[in-house]
Amino acid sequence: MILLRSVLLMLLMSLAGCGSVAVDQYRAERPVLDLQRYFNGTIDAWGIFQDRSGKVVKRFTVRIDARWSGNTGTLDEHFEYSDGSKSRRVWTLERIDEHRYRGTADDVIGEAIGELQGNALRWQYVLKLDVDGRVWEVDFDDWMYLMDDQVMLNRSVMSKFGVRLGEVTLSFRRRP
Repeated sequence: MILLRSVLLMLLMSLAGCGSVAVDQYRAERPVLDLQRYFNGTIDAWGIFQDRSGKVVKRFTVRIDARWSGNTGTLDEHFEYSDGSKSRRVWTLERIDEHRYRGTADDVIGEAIGELQGNALRWQYVLKLDVDGRVWEVDFDDWMYLMDDQVMLNRSVMSKFGVRLGEVTLSFRRRP
C-alpha cells in the first residue's frame, strides 16, 4: 500500500510539471513583437539541437529571407549544418488577428498555430523529421522572445507521444 501511494504521488508530481506557461503572461513585456516587421528582410540565425540528456548533437546556421504581402508572409529558411549538410524550409504565414497566426510548410503536418502577446510568440506544430533515414512526426512547442529591434531568442521543445526528445535553441539577428 505504501508503494502504491508513493507511485501515485510521483505520478501526480510529474503531471503537475507538464503544465505550460500561458502566452498572455507576456502581454506587458517590451519591446512588443511585431511579427510582420521583425520577419521582413534578411535574418541570420545560429542554433543548436540538444538531445534529451543535454548533449549538443547538431549545430547550424540559418539565413531567412522574409517578406510580407498584406497579412501573408513568406519565410524562406536556408539551413547549413556543422556536418556540411544543407536544407531548406519555406514557411507561409497568415495573420488571423492581432494575436494569432497560422503557418504551413512542406514538412509541417497540418498547420502551425501561433499566439503572440507582448514580446513572446508561441508556435505549436507537428514536423516531419528525417532521423537516420526514417521520418518521424515530432511535436514542437516553439517559443520566441524579442529582445530588442534586432535580436530574438527561440527555444523549442521536441517531443513524441509526450516524451521529450530534445531542444532546439536559436538566436536570430535582423540585418540592418
